[in-house]
Amino acid sequence: MSEDETDGDGLAADPDVVIVGGGPAGCSAGVFLARYGLDAVIFDRGPASLRRCAYLENYLGFPAGIDIETMYDLMHDHAATAGCEIVSDTVEAVARSGDGEFVVRTQDDRTVTTERVVAAARYDAAFLRALGSDEMFAVHEHEGERREHFDRDYPNPDGTTPIDGLYVASPAGDAEAQAIMSAGRGARVARTLLADVRRERGFPEAIASHWDWRRKEATLTGEWTDRDRWDAWFDEQVDGDDDVAEGRLLELREQEIDRRVATYVSEAEIERRTERGHKRLLEHVDDEYILEAAREIEGRAKASGGGSGQ
Repeated sequence: MSEDETDGDGLAADPDVVIVGGGPAGCSAGVFLARYGLDAVIFDRGPASLRRCAYLENYLGFPAGIDIETMYDLMHDHAATAGCEIVSDTVEAVARSGDGEFVVRTQDDRTVTTERVVAAARYDAAFLRALGSDEMFAVHEHEGERREHFDRDYPNPDGTTPIDGLYVASPAGDAEAQAIMSAGRGARVARTLLADVRRERGFPEAIASHWDWRRKEATLTGEWTDRDRWDAWFDEQVDGDDDVAEGRLLELREQEIDRRVATYVSEAEIERRTERGHKRLLEHVDDEYILEAAREIEGRAKASGGGSGQ
């Protein structure tokens, strides 16, 4: 990325997508979007519902729970490793430019243009008010005063909205009742956005949905080891009515097959990634706990006769 493509402090001036909110929903969405190759920026500074939690005990994968700060470090590390730019700034307004792009303005006087925005800030969606959609907000009375709040039923279940390019991961009603549900909501909205992007790029409807997972290379057997079989598979998905130029369709076919074949990984690569993953987790554990565990392991080894005795 050249200096002309940034705002002067390294931030892309026109990323593919801007995510407002860096909690479970925003970071989860960012991971899926960035891993696909979209240039995603996460703005995260302001009130966060998860920070009100004393200790997180029901997020799958942490048998004894996890403290909130470590959880945030893990989420942000994951999003950044996937390729997201995480910016400590508050989005004050999202508006529409004359050519239809979103103009994102922040508290620190940043201005970013983008074709897509994912709202992922649970407590406050006032930054969307500049889009001018009265249907987006509802009015209620509180202690005799009329107040406006974001209508959590405004977005569709998949995160889409009546405004093209605007997706809502949060606020989203009961879908954000727990941190793990918020993360799932962010992933679902990201997959919806990716499917829209793929449709815009000409991918047939049958394969517009994107699945992000890795397969064992050993399962790639039989006819599927032949590139021609993959070509035939892609051609089978194409509806004869699809209005895609033949040259472009062939280009998309090669891209998609390359992507799918690359999802198969060898046993050696699985071992390498396993080691990398374990070591990365250790970076988020207090050094004293690591040393304490090492001393316990050494003690058990000596007790069982596995030590050197020196």
